[in-house]
Amino acid sequence: MKTKSTSPIPLKISAYIIAFNELEKITAAINSVKWADEIIVADSGSTDGMIEKAEELGAKVIQIPFEGFGKLRNSAIEKCKGDWIFSLDADERCTEAVRDEILAIAKSASSFDIYKVPRRNFFMGRWIKHSGWYPNFRQPQLFRNGAMSYTLEPVHEGFISHSPYPIGILKNAIWQVPFTNLEQIIHKANRYSTLGVEKLEKRKIKPSMAKALFKGTWSFVKHYIFKRGFLDGWPGFIIAFGNFEGTFYKYAKQHASTIKWHPSEENSLRDKEISRVEN
Repeated sequence: MKTKSTSPIPLKISAYIIAFNELEKITAAINSVKWADEIIVADSGSTDGMIEKAEELGAKVIQIPFEGFGKLRNSAIEKCKGDWIFSLDADERCTEAVRDEILAIAKSASSFDIYKVPRRNFFMGRWIKHSGWYPNFRQPQLFRNGAMSYTLEPVHEGFISHSPYPIGILKNAIWQVPFTNLEQIIHKANRYSTLGVEKLEKRKIKPSMAKALFKGTWSFVKHYIFKRGFLDGWPGFIIAFGNFEGTFYKYAKQHASTIKWHPSEENSLRDKEISRVEN
């Protein structure tokens, strides 16, 4: 049963969009939240024309140096003036059903302060029904201004509730189009695995290539078998394999950071001596 909020009924809604060099996706993202009272695009120095396109569509672009996704999101919500905040990524699209549900929540005195939003993913020409991608949640995406903040992990950041009330879940789902080609999957696996090394260091995880292989394999099995990715056909296999790559390289990069990648002066002298004797 919902707990009635004692806060005043707010009407204004800010939508903020996290984006970086997303010219291909930003138009659809912004157009899907044109109903909001304020649209903010949190950028970190895009160079592909996205900034100009976002401003052309009526969004306010703010520049935030990238120091991890947690800090980026906290900086973005500090710029939001609305009583309610709706978080959207550039690869997400707010549906009409979600729009109507959000507007109803913002007008109700019995609404929760924080809501999670289910996501429906479109990938490789089909809607994904398994693979851990539906219903797919990230941090709460709808909340009263001041009701929550993000933790400071560089990637896959968590959140902190500042509300005494439970967290609600929207009935309807937004759309997500995470990738438009396989190159983007490889790029994300590379970028996120690099950012993930910092999290491993903070957790004091001991570097190991054996651990990298085990963790990567387990991630593949989890998504392909236990989350029934095999029912999604080849897209399900690609999703599972992408999780293998991202996880494997995260641990492998941590291990690689402990290795000396260049020969020392002592090695060079030894090689010269071996060459002299052989000749």
